[in-house]
Amino acid sequence: MPRESSAEEEASAKSGTGAYADYLAERAEIQAHKWNLSEKAGHDTGFEAALLDWSQNHRTAWRKARGK
Repeated sequence: MPRESSAEEEASAKSGTGAYADYLAERAEIQAHKWNLSEKAGHDTGFEAALLDWSQNHRTAWRKARGK
């Protein structure tokens, strides 16, 4: 069973700082990448395929642009 977010994590996510905010931002990028891959392929490519492709081809540049 997933644990509930603490008030500190929620505040961190809202302020855009911390590990949880980084996770949410990265997840949003992967979801957008999944949409783009699926549109290009003409079918739902799935989250795992998008995650692997994004990690291999985009994560390093994205993190560098965010100063991470």
